[in-house]
Amino acid sequence: MNIIETHAHIYDEGFNEDMEQMLARAFDAGVEQIWMPNCNHETIDSMMALAKAYPEKCLPMIGLHPCYVKEDFEKEIQIIEDYLAKDKFIAIGEIGLDLYWDKTFFAQQQEAFLQQCALAKKHNLWIDIHSRNAFWETVALIEKNADPNLKGIFHCFTGTLEEAQKAVELGFLLGIGGVATFKNGGLDQVIPHISLDKLVLETDAPYLAPVPYRGKRNEPSYLPLVAQKIADWHQCDVSVVLEKTTQNAKALLG
Repeated sequence: MNIIETHAHIYDEGFNEDMEQMLARAFDAGVEQIWMPNCNHETIDSMMALAKAYPEKCLPMIGLHPCYVKEDFEKEIQIIEDYLAKDKFIAIGEIGLDLYWDKTFFAQQQEAFLQQCALAKKHNLWIDIHSRNAFWETVALIEKNADPNLKGIFHCFTGTLEEAQKAVELGFLLGIGGVATFKNGGLDQVIPHISLDKLVLETDAPYLAPVPYRGKRNEPSYLPLVAQKIADWHQCDVSVVLEKTTQNAKALLG
């Protein structure tokens, strides 16, 4: 069964020592593609090196992560525009709002998000959304855009059923990862009520490894563990989850 990993930072230095082995484990586990979100200008080179080494397997996004938004964020946006003019990317991401770590540059985060949504529309790309402690603030900006053609993924979705239903109503998919396997992750109250048509799989590697690897480095080969948890909640075979989530991901690529 082919699996699409929709969000993994495999260019992270935590993979430097065993990159080829990690990728081999992923491909052996059935992972067909690994989608790589960008953070800022400092992560582009390592991400693009992987994209060039594995052109059909490791697919890059381009974007400015909200935790990297500072006063001079427009310089980062210009770099993104420069790359969009010369290279191919599958999405604008990861972009969004983060009120968990630091609220100092929240106004800049909002403006950066809106500018990158505009880039997504200009280049006919979807968006990969990071929204931490800022779901409804993110929704407000999406609704401000008021563009039904703007699609994408709420990456690492861990919200409530109401939030899940709102994201789906806006036309977005939910990226489900290792938190689904956590005993108190809360997704047991959400995922059983959301159609498989609205879900995609992700790890957010090297972060948020699923049980039984919780607390250790995460990697794409662990995706079947997440898929199995979703299958348990939907009372179906894991192959159904893998097939459906792969179809959902591919639809984003057109």
